[in-house]
Amino acid sequence: MAKRKIIEIDEDLCNGCGECITACAEGALQLVNGKARLVKENFCDGFGDCIGDCPTGALTIVERDVPDYDPAATREHLARTAGDEAVRRFDDAAVRHAAAHGAPPARPAPAPGAFAAAMGHGGCPGSRMRTFADAPKPAAAATSGGGLPAQVNPSELRQWPIQIHLVQPGAPFFKGKELVVMNTCGPLASADVHWRFLRGRAVVVGCPKLDRTDPYVPKLAGILSDASIPKVIVVRMEVPCCGGLSAIVAQAAAQSGRTDLEVEEVVLSLDGAVMGSRRMQ
Repeated sequence: MAKRKIIEIDEDLCNGCGECITACAEGALQLVNGKARLVKENFCDGFGDCIGDCPTGALTIVERDVPDYDPAATREHLARTAGDEAVRRFDDAAVRHAAAHGAPPARPAPAPGAFAAAMGHGGCPGSRMRTFADAPKPAAAATSGGGLPAQVNPSELRQWPIQIHLVQPGAPFFKGKELVVMNTCGPLASADVHWRFLRGRAVVVGCPKLDRTDPYVPKLAGILSDASIPKVIVVRMEVPCCGGLSAIVAQAAAQSGRTDLEVEEVVLSLDGAVMGSRRMQ
């Protein structure tokens, strides 16, 4: 253990927006109880990419006795928990940060899908890409095995998968459609989600507080770089930590390189009512 530079977070100033977490390519930060926390000292390289993204000035770089930065362990952790895109982002950052550490960057990123191949499988079957035709209205007599109706209200979902971690830029179901970036609590809080937000649109789902969000900005930026997508709508809950989803989408829209993309935010109350909306871009 030696004295070196590392991030320090003033929790009194932190508003839980999650922007620093998105900016940290090493995965050293997480939201814990609505506050950003440094959860792995040996994953923090002390370079400070996260500082410029903090709107409240809660982050500073200090010098103190902490474990050495471990780029190999950091890279392996990202490969296990966040996948190839997070590793590629880490490698890009490592090239920029190498001079600051006086050491060569971590080894090159694996080819797409290499992590799954190394694990001896071709990925989760639930991530296989699918599109659905419009659902017919269910017959009143149709029942499931438990005697319940097979379907009461037809679904407006027309794609699979929907998790941000599983979708891929360029998927055909994104073409020519508005994109909804939905928080994971919204569909449970609001009974209106399908007809209000999903009808005729593509959708991705994520949680800025509980997910490993490192790859979300580059993933969404890749999706939004498709000029046929006219608009992205962030649907989030009123709680402060959910604001991280809006911050992620705003950064992704900026990184997409587009100036014609419309970005809107819709805020839901805890009982599912629409509290308001605003145009972000």
